[in-house]
Amino acid sequence: MADRSKDPARSRIRLRAAGTALGALLVAAGSLLAVVGLPTAGAAKKHAVTKHSGAVIVLTAGSLETIMKTAVEPGFRRATGYTVTDISGGSTGLAQDIRGGVHKADVFWSAASTSDKLLMGPKNGNWVTWYLTFATTSLVLGYEPKDRFASAIRHGPWWKVVTEPGFRIGRTNPVTDPKGRLTVDALRKAARQHEDAALAAIADDKATVFTETSLVGRLQSGQLDAGYFYAVEASAGHFPSVQLTGVSEKADYTLTVVAKAPHPAAAASFVAWLLSSKARRLLAAHGLEELAKPVLAGRESAVPATLKKVVG
Repeated sequence: MADRSKDPARSRIRLRAAGTALGALLVAAGSLLAVVGLPTAGAAKKHAVTKHSGAVIVLTAGSLETIMKTAVEPGFRRATGYTVTDISGGSTGLAQDIRGGVHKADVFWSAASTSDKLLMGPKNGNWVTWYLTFATTSLVLGYEPKDRFASAIRHGPWWKVVTEPGFRIGRTNPVTDPKGRLTVDALRKAARQHEDAALAAIADDKATVFTETSLVGRLQSGQLDAGYFYAVEASAGHFPSVQLTGVSEKADYTLTVVAKAPHPAAAASFVAWLLSSKARRLLAAHGLEELAKPVLAGRESAVPATLKKVVG
């Protein structure tokens, strides 16, 4: 009897049947991917995000230094491919550095609109022609949970605790940092409200002044009992804080692309990403309060074309 397993016709039939079954399996698999929301090969290619290379230079308010390094920089790099060269410090001081040519900048992320205004107009070099105020954060008293004054800070009026003998308090320089100015304002308001000359003395004591980028480290290393911070700093640094009852001081964060930016495309990309819903959720999770409607100041016509829809 003939061996039918070697019949060429039957082999071709089996191959066609196997090919048909495999094709049906691939179609079914594609349908399943679509149902569960996973991208098919064609869809992934169609929706691929263009990645870039190079750096964007961002001059950032010192209160944002931690969130920049831990959240913003890696998030922006994953989304766009650009890297961030971050230079942090007091916003007023950074504005002076831009105006004096100390630092080149693509983006200026400030903690006060007064810093942007230092760069506006012909006499200031026209470095800033527009800026967007988009978020805010409160001035608070931050402290270490194991500090000897921790219980008193948690339960007592803040304005009494900071005047206790031996209490080591830190703040920033009002000349170079808007937070330092807000701190002095808060202390002087509290001094008038409570008729306490000791509070006014703290506002004038230059021994309590430290650089913005070193203040968190001094607190966490035990060199200070407490310091005046923004809520976003306390959240990013994972240390407790209390509200300054009786006074209310807040920082308004602004954003702009600096004129003559060496990397304008990367600068526009950074601003667009920072204003995206994903980035704004990230910032909110770290203590920044979003404004219901960001406010544009300056010349709307000067906003880069790629940002007009984003800035609104």
